[in-house]
Amino acid sequence: MSSDPRTGDGHRTLTAAPLAPWQDPSRPIDVRVADLLGRLSLEEKIAQLYGVWVGADVSDEDMAPHQHDMVDDVPDWRELIQVGLGQLTRPFGTAPVDPALGARALARMQAEIVAANRFGIPAIAHEECLTGFMTWGATVYPTPLAWGATFHPELVELMAAQIGTALRQVGVHQGLAPVLDVTRDPRWGRTEETIGEDPYLVATIGTAYVRGLQSAGVVATLKHFAGYSASRAGRNFAPVAVGPREFADVLLPPFEMAVRDGGAGSVMHSYAEVDGVPAAADERLLTELLRDRWGFTGTVVADYFGVAFLQLLHHVAGSGVDAARLALTAGVDVELPAVRCFGPGLVDAVRSGTVPEALIDRATTRVLRQKAALGLLDPDWQPRPAALTGTVDDPAALEGTVDLDPPANRALARELAEESVVLLANTGAALPLPPQSRIALVGPLADDVTGMLGCYTFPSHVGGQHPGVPAGVDIPTLLDALRAELPLAEVTHTAGCTIDGPDRSGIACAVAAAADADVCVAVLGDRAALFGHGTSGEGSDAADLCLPGKQQELLDALLDSGTPVVLVLLAGRPYALGDSADRLAAAVQTFFPGEEGGPAVAGILSGRVAPSGRLPVSVPRHVGGQPSSYLAPALGHRTEVSSIDPTARYPFGHGLSYTRFDWRDVRVDGVEAVPGRATEIGTDGTVEVSVTVSNTGDRVGTEVVQLYLHDPVAQVTRPVVRLTGYARVPLNPGESRRVTFRVHADLTSFTGLHGFRVVEPGDVELRLSASSVDHRYAVPVRLTGALRQVDHERRLVAEVTVG
Repeated sequence: MSSDPRTGDGHRTLTAAPLAPWQDPSRPIDVRVADLLGRLSLEEKIAQLYGVWVGADVSDEDMAPHQHDMVDDVPDWRELIQVGLGQLTRPFGTAPVDPALGARALARMQAEIVAANRFGIPAIAHEECLTGFMTWGATVYPTPLAWGATFHPELVELMAAQIGTALRQVGVHQGLAPVLDVTRDPRWGRTEETIGEDPYLVATIGTAYVRGLQSAGVVATLKHFAGYSASRAGRNFAPVAVGPREFADVLLPPFEMAVRDGGAGSVMHSYAEVDGVPAAADERLLTELLRDRWGFTGTVVADYFGVAFLQLLHHVAGSGVDAARLALTAGVDVELPAVRCFGPGLVDAVRSGTVPEALIDRATTRVLRQKAALGLLDPDWQPRPAALTGTVDDPAALEGTVDLDPPANRALARELAEESVVLLANTGAALPLPPQSRIALVGPLADDVTGMLGCYTFPSHVGGQHPGVPAGVDIPTLLDALRAELPLAEVTHTAGCTIDGPDRSGIACAVAAAADADVCVAVLGDRAALFGHGTSGEGSDAADLCLPGKQQELLDALLDSGTPVVLVLLAGRPYALGDSADRLAAAVQTFFPGEEGGPAVAGILSGRVAPSGRLPVSVPRHVGGQPSSYLAPALGHRTEVSSIDPTARYPFGHGLSYTRFDWRDVRVDGVEAVPGRATEIGTDGTVEVSVTVSNTGDRVGTEVVQLYLHDPVAQVTRPVVRLTGYARVPLNPGESRRVTFRVHADLTSFTGLHGFRVVEPGDVELRLSASSVDHRYAVPVRLTGALRQVDHERRLVAEVTVG
């Protein structure tokens, strides 16, 4: 290759000239990066540490906090790229664009970047991908809270691999997902983005997503590190007041597993300030814990404008340059979405000695290492992505040639949606619906796709700013899906009320429709949107857990009609239904189930699909019991010393089926368990617990066997129970299978009195359970030997086999 490896279109050309060390893919990455770093000027190094967001200033509404306050001074593109560029922000996810034309535009931007800078270094292109590639025309998968409801990490891994494949084929290198925040207060608007309220469930499902996305060659970005979901009163950006033990034992484990076991390539710091220290300025978090203890070697990227917020919102920096110094010192490598603090002022600060150049070199090394691993420094790299290989460059001919929602994607989206639906109650045996019944389908979401879509889906996040543009993918409503599912049924529809408006004038009509039907299906829930424009979503926090608007009034009126009522919730958080829950004939909970959510829910209602979802969050009985979580010590549950009862109406892990399951033949280390007899293992030992599960009904079904740990006496207060293993067990009628958990003593560890994680000798119980309160068998285990201090090398997962 020549010393200047660029052509006018951004392609690199091979010549007889020898390769510089940084250009040679046969050399170790660290050698290549060190060579390139030594050739870069200060300006060129700093240019690798920020992104640019083309088009962020043209939308009418913010897609990120304070977006319009931050992008009012968009730099000149040609001038900006002269020294290179670290990242391109959301080239697909900012406005509706045909995927092929978007790939073409991205390739042209990359070619311009390569041609403009001395060493021909391309940018990393990143996109949001929480519920699929967040661009026009791409598959919309269920939201993460629905992933948690599946209790099926393998399926989530397949979904993430499909998402990664879509991203990579059009030239995107990094995905901003998954969210690993553990739900602490469901009033928080971003509850829909979380996987659940239990760190083990969040960790295992989230790590599966990381593996899937990175299997396609796309860097996964863990969000939001750390503590964001524990804000006071569930308010977005509000301060976080948690102790170090809760932080270590509840909020950190998902990130630790995704780094250690998932090999995540990037971490995004959170907006949170924990005990007064913003994450973006927390060296103990981003360097001492993440890198020095956990061994993370990837890049730390800023949540959008998070570096500037150190000055503007947190007030721990006096200027943008001061914010840059704090962030770089803490361990932030890349400022996103655009350059504000890492710009010319930072160059001057380094030259004046205010900011050590060693911080710049450290961050630039990490960025270049990632670019090398992605192949962006290789001599044969080309800006034109795989989706456009072999195609002509004519826009008219290209349009429509890239399909980001192929049948295989839709099939997996349907499977995920079906497995995420939770049958909460079926007391009146109203479900499955009779095929020839008269059905009144009532509610603001019955004939509206809004309830299928989370905040980080393209139609919700961006599409609302372009009302004349179609969604880009087919999204059936529940009304359409139910009519297709039950063609012999008579299905009538009326909305009754809006999602969150004050108008109650339609309630009487809805009650009349219900009274004239055999069964009423009430479809209620949320509309996801940003910053208060929705009832769920980023910045759309809730004052309480009452159904939005007049929906509770509608539900109560329908229950008074005398017709059996089946409630279907399409929501981003759990809602407290109060006494209404006891009057329902049946209740179904879904969490923004995606583009195939309508057919999935219809299949559950008809009985074609066996319900197998389990609650990833507790559903409260009363609105006044919040915030609460099953994951609490004894005094966090109902007591005689408080008049407030936080007991859930439907607990974490709960979910019903249309068939019956029998659990029997519990064995410990292969021997039949004797009630009350403890099995002794060392504090570094392993115990094996198994149970046979049988389908004793006449329908296909899937049981979800959950294993909880109960630690009755410990040196610090412990949750009454906490999840430590689970398994999905699909069974035909009459079929039996044995589920075996292999549990190492490390899984009993917790942060002890002196701030270290320990395995404590003494008695514990392993509870084979159908939910966090439905414990079928308790297996006593006695841990013997000395107190063990454990660290990041401890076992994190219970091994599970289903035979």
